[in-house]
Amino acid sequence: MKLVWFRNDLRLADNPALRHACAGDEPVAALFIISPTQWRQHKMAPIRQRFMLAQVDELGRELAALGIPLHLLRVETFAEAPAALADLCRELGVTQLYANQAIEIDEQRRDHAVTAALAEQAVSCHWLNGCCVLPPGRVLTGSGDMFKVFTPFSRAWLKALDEEGFVIHRAPTPRGEPLPWQPLAERAWVDEALGELTVDPHWPVGEAEALRRLNIFLEQAVLDYGETRDFPAIAGTSVLSPYLAAGIISPRQCVAALQQRLGYRPQSKAQPGFVWLNELIWREFYRHLLVLIPTLSMNRPFKPETAALPWSWDPDAFAAWCEGRTGYPIVDAAMRCLNATGWMHNRLRMIVASFLTKDLHIHWRLGEDYFMSRLIDGDLAANNGGWQWAAGTGADAAPYFRVFNPTTQGQRFDPQGEFIRNWVTELADIPAAYVHQPHDWLRLKGRQDYPAPMVDHAVARVRAIEMFRSLEK
Repeated sequence: MKLVWFRNDLRLADNPALRHACAGDEPVAALFIISPTQWRQHKMAPIRQRFMLAQVDELGRELAALGIPLHLLRVETFAEAPAALADLCRELGVTQLYANQAIEIDEQRRDHAVTAALAEQAVSCHWLNGCCVLPPGRVLTGSGDMFKVFTPFSRAWLKALDEEGFVIHRAPTPRGEPLPWQPLAERAWVDEALGELTVDPHWPVGEAEALRRLNIFLEQAVLDYGETRDFPAIAGTSVLSPYLAAGIISPRQCVAALQQRLGYRPQSKAQPGFVWLNELIWREFYRHLLVLIPTLSMNRPFKPETAALPWSWDPDAFAAWCEGRTGYPIVDAAMRCLNATGWMHNRLRMIVASFLTKDLHIHWRLGEDYFMSRLIDGDLAANNGGWQWAAGTGADAAPYFRVFNPTTQGQRFDPQGEFIRNWVTELADIPAAYVHQPHDWLRLKGRQDYPAPMVDHAVARVRAIEMFRSLEK
């Protein structure tokens, strides 16, 4: 018996672990492990848990239709996984375990412990690359080190992809008679561990849905992506991040679909489609970094010297940022959108991260954790990479003296205030000419229902620069 352990790769197509396990005639079973306590310790957002488990439900039905049973195990923490897996393998008569590699340090430690535990009962473990187009460690400098700047990584990544190509693994064919599947909602222990398993209708699960979104984006928006992607009031992005984070679709499938749509693989900004491909390469960059620099999974900055920065931990200022009460409309709209929907446009993520770290001077770790606790597409590599970039502590971070001005960012990327008025209800009736600096207009109207700016951006910017300059002394 072969056992396939699903994690953040909840799909049938282009799943190397599943494909290799299904080679040959030996019986195959599948596994998903629910770890409620560990998920909470890792700040996994409830909306992300529900989305993931809804996909597990879908996956279980699809596997059952192929004659492959999906077993569910509940262990509270990763430390319990090796013994639980050993017991299941003994019960099922498993001789080989297949899984796609994890990239986070706690997950890697768990997998090493699983390998050791299963070796004691002669079960061999096979770990494959299912999370990246090119496996971490493949794209290195001439001296064998990981790139610390994105642009040369991007060039080297494209060169390596041209040299090696990649394969899209087909979904397996039926391996027996269809099997019954008991929905997760009918399993009392799942409900008891995680609560009601309702799914946000804005985020339907399923591989077909992920492919539908991808194809719509490629047909309607990819050619204009470079011009529209920064405007949150415009549907100019792929909105695939939750599906990539849960592994409902793979990055290889995205690259292959882009190539098919264009008839070529873009190589430079001059070619249509390159800007979106470059975003996929950014995703690869952060995932490779997380594997090759494990301290990134341990709340440590990429630039060690920035650990000495005198960050603030002011709980009241942090709460105002979390709740969208900063007095800066684009920041407040973005945070209220996140709190209500579990998702935030990427440009807005940069704006609010810059505001927290460079205007409020609050430690990026607080923002990183808050995002993980709210985002449906929470992904440690991308989230940590983005936060450290904004804070000036990370790989390829903007120069520390580059500080986003929240007012001009709003004016540039939400010029008519459509996004702001949608989420900051106090400003729903304000004229577009005042929406980004509303306080004078509100005073004229005798209104005090929207907070004054909590900081003077010009003053806060100077303080942020001084913080970083102090490291040079």
